[in-house]
Amino acid sequence: MDWLANLFSEVPELALFTSLFLGYLIGRIKFGTISIGGIAGTLIVAIVIGQLGVTISDDAKNIFFAIFIFSLGFVAGPQFFAHLNREGLKLGIFTLIEAVVVVALVLGWTSLLDLDPGTASGLLAGSATESAVLGTATDALGGLPVDADTVKTWQANVATAYSLSYLFGLITIVLFTSQFAEKIIKQPVAETAARIWRRMGGASALGPGESPAVPRIVGRVHEVRAAAGRRVDEVEAALGDRVTIERVRRGDDTFDPDPEARLEAGDLALLTGQRDAVLQCPEVVGPEREATDDLQFAVASRDVWITRTDLAGKTVGEVRADAGPAESRGVYLAGITRGEVELPALPETQVARGDVVTLTGATRDLERVTDTIGVEVPRSTATDFVYIGLGATLGILIGRLAVTLGDVPISLGTGGGALLTGLVFGWYHSRHPTFGNFPPAAARFAKDIGLAGFIAAVGLSVGPQAAELIGEYGLVLPLAGILTVLVPATISLFVGHRLLKVDSPILLGAIAGQQCSTPAGNAVVDKAGNTVPMLGYTVTYALSSVVLPLLGPFVVLLTYQMQ
Repeated sequence: MDWLANLFSEVPELALFTSLFLGYLIGRIKFGTISIGGIAGTLIVAIVIGQLGVTISDDAKNIFFAIFIFSLGFVAGPQFFAHLNREGLKLGIFTLIEAVVVVALVLGWTSLLDLDPGTASGLLAGSATESAVLGTATDALGGLPVDADTVKTWQANVATAYSLSYLFGLITIVLFTSQFAEKIIKQPVAETAARIWRRMGGASALGPGESPAVPRIVGRVHEVRAAAGRRVDEVEAALGDRVTIERVRRGDDTFDPDPEARLEAGDLALLTGQRDAVLQCPEVVGPEREATDDLQFAVASRDVWITRTDLAGKTVGEVRADAGPAESRGVYLAGITRGEVELPALPETQVARGDVVTLTGATRDLERVTDTIGVEVPRSTATDFVYIGLGATLGILIGRLAVTLGDVPISLGTGGGALLTGLVFGWYHSRHPTFGNFPPAAARFAKDIGLAGFIAAVGLSVGPQAAELIGEYGLVLPLAGILTVLVPATISLFVGHRLLKVDSPILLGAIAGQQCSTPAGNAVVDKAGNTVPMLGYTVTYALSSVVLPLLGPFVVLLTYQMQ
């Protein structure tokens, strides 16, 4: 293995990208329905390669982490601030339970097992299944008033303890939310989710990558007979304002009618709208006819960022009703995205400021509605590096500000400072989407590559300390990780079911979100058969993705004082 060690030592970037390649490959392997994911896989591979004596510059590690934590804050910012209201804080109690109970348990394990600050914070990161804690804790350890060798050892212990506890913590939260919890509370997830879906105005739910064989929004051409002499808006009202007469051919002329225009017998009218309403057109308008080229009509699609504060908390149906037929005419909802999660686009789904709604309809109608509810999401793929660079720079500078308590300097560090400015800059961008563009795909890539690169660099720097820690604690850390997952999840299950009366799909989605566990969230969605669990997941995930990383430095400080 000497040639490989020499190769990696001479070209350390090769070791880093090999860790990414093999780590994400291993992360795809499924054990039943569970996979460990690319981040955990990368850390495991990097720790193994690190045994060859490969090192990565601390500067590279810090740069990767700054990119990740700022991007995380930028993506989470709009939803984090949007959920700081009465409805959001109701589910936010689960994030509070997670934070308080996990910290208490980690401090208990520290006292019982005499853990050092690095091992304790690694246990926190792994059992909370939140990789960002790994970065904030590692950053905080570097600021402790101890010698460099001790810092290096403790930082290595963070990665090893994380890798030992993460895998077992992940399996535990996935099995708890998708298998055991519904049996404990005796409320079937699939049946309850189907009932909620129907109550919200939905029909059958679709799986990932599926589309309906019979689309919800359709277009048809009808000859005007029953509707002869009636105004366009009167006919649309008779169809429940769920159909729009977009184009009319009268003799040799084809035109787009005004709502006040009257239809004449023999007109051919192109109608678009919800399929169940269009099916009533033969009785209300007249018989269906074949569409001709001059009656063809282009339907556009547009993503709109909701910026109006007064819309927050209203259902889709209430928003449409408040707008009235004239304002909402010709525009139909095709999807709702909150953060990076798709929500059910149903009449009873509540919207929040910062949600992105996908609308379909005529371009002129889309422009009218867009100006009413928010701002069109920029289609540009260019990133505003002036805005993003300024945010990251300010975050790093803020992180360097420190106060000394006793002999311990207290600061936000790079992680806390960049997370803070990321939140603020992301929130401001959601209010002014035309300024400071950071396309979602670019933000997601920056977040992913930043975390993956940081994790790989940390794993490579672990070295022989990993074997020493494993030899010292053996199966104790995995067991501690399992219990540190089960206790807060069980408390949240009791509080949500008994006290808050939250329906099981939403409750289990919220429990998955309080752990920032995307695999658990996906498992609950699969169990439910629709996306109802995401209504709970998005709230707690947005809050926990900010709160949990800040616990890293907090636990480091407390456990250091316990030494």
